[in-house]
Amino acid sequence: MTETTKTHVILLSCGSFNPITKGHIHMFEKAREYLHKTGRFIVIGGIISPVHDSYGKPGLVHSRHRLTMCQLAVQSSDWIRVDPWECYQDTWQTTCSVLEHHRDLMKRVTGCILSNVNTPSTTPVIGQPQNQTSPIYQNHNNMNHKPTAIKLWGKISESLGKICCVHPHIERFTFVDENANLGTAMRYEEIELRILLLCGSDLLESFCIPGLWKDSDMEVIVGEFGIVVVPRDGADTERIMNHSSILRKFKDNITVVKDAVTHPMSIVSSTKSRLALQHGDGHVVDYLSQPVIDYILQSQLYINASG
Repeated sequence: MTETTKTHVILLSCGSFNPITKGHIHMFEKAREYLHKTGRFIVIGGIISPVHDSYGKPGLVHSRHRLTMCQLAVQSSDWIRVDPWECYQDTWQTTCSVLEHHRDLMKRVTGCILSNVNTPSTTPVIGQPQNQTSPIYQNHNNMNHKPTAIKLWGKISESLGKICCVHPHIERFTFVDENANLGTAMRYEEIELRILLLCGSDLLESFCIPGLWKDSDMEVIVGEFGIVVVPRDGADTERIMNHSSILRKFKDNITVVKDAVTHPMSIVSSTKSRLALQHGDGHVVDYLSQPVIDYILQSQLYINASG
């Protein structure tokens, strides 16, 4: 498959990120590496979406801290960004609504109709050119003009930047005003663009807990979007999927990242990180990046059992 015929993917991860760990970043990297190896996908970007403060999880620090820590954790990444939209809403948002927001936003920013898992790969997503901007994909003899996933993500990020609003309390963060008259910010030739939910096996397992998720939301998340699972602690994802009728129904829409060797980052968690901080455990440097540790110490976060 050529780069233009592969499915272009944006990985979206929702969660508390309380705090964001090296394991979270490792999950993005492993998922991208695995999807690229399949030969069917090009991951053009990653989005971290921290949960709203009203989620009510014990010990959840304020979103301004979690957003800042996330930003510090990805400051050296050229493809993962932090999106504060979820935190800035009036109340907690479901994972389904977050996915739908980003799908609608990308549709408006790029001028594309984003595909879902029910869209045949032979049916391309077609941009609606409204200006004279050159298409991203062009036939050039010069290999220096060859498009890359990073270039495409850069174009999308640039377009987002043109229509963003600055939140007054966190000046470094921006979010897109979905009420803005965007027009078409860029032009595409025919590509297929899809947003996939990135998660660990713990979230996959939560789908099997009766009453925790609405069936209608699960149908949309797994049936329309699709998910990429990076197993943790040697979890048996096959067993987990067999415990849910909806997961079984949409099993083909679930990509499990397989790794012959268990990576140390697969056992890193926010809970372990908070405990290490509370106990002054030096192993915290194995769990969190140094800029995040510095911010936590400076802000006096997680210094007691209540968070």
